[in-house]
Amino acid sequence: MRNDQKPQPQLLWEREFKRRLPLFGHRNWIVIADAAYPAHSRPGVETLVSGAGHLDVLQLVLHGIAASQHVRPLFYTDLQLKFVAEEDAPGISQYRKQLGKILNGAQVRRLPHSQIIAMLDDAALIFQVLVIKTRLLLPYTSVFVELDCGYWRAEAEQRLRKAMLLRPHSSPHTRPSPSPSLRSPAKVRARS
Repeated sequence: MRNDQKPQPQLLWEREFKRRLPLFGHRNWIVIADAAYPAHSRPGVETLVSGAGHLDVLQLVLHGIAASQHVRPLFYTDLQLKFVAEEDAPGISQYRKQLGKILNGAQVRRLPHSQIIAMLDDAALIFQVLVIKTRLLLPYTSVFVELDCGYWRAEAEQRLRKAMLLRPHSSPHTRPSPSPSLRSPAKVRARS
């Protein structure tokens, strides 16, 4: 390295992602978006421009999530991606293959783009959403990652809710109301 060259600092979007990941939990979202993805007007949505390759950003985000123990990813992609023709978007077939390899058999929910945007809009009312734009110039290629709890599965939550329905809603710290015979005579007389 020449004396006038400095080591490349970590990119702003990477630093921001790494800063936020420990703060994020279930119900937060991270979107790895193509270049034309719009800026949201909701205050709960922040957009970063990476200037990096789409699949590179996706891999870095997935690596960060995998290294954390507190969250796990739930993947969504636009249903339209499956139908985009190579003649209309040269390179889309290769992108789909590479995306499949990166997601490596993970369950991916494919929904119409407008439905995913509505889900993000609803989430942003009370939870933060981080959008990382890439330089990819192919339509319907955004990958939407809803974060879920990494140490508590949906099956465990269902069992918990079922158990709660089967048992009374009393807390060990809640005292039952005293029986009428234990109430003070003044209170009993007042009710008479």
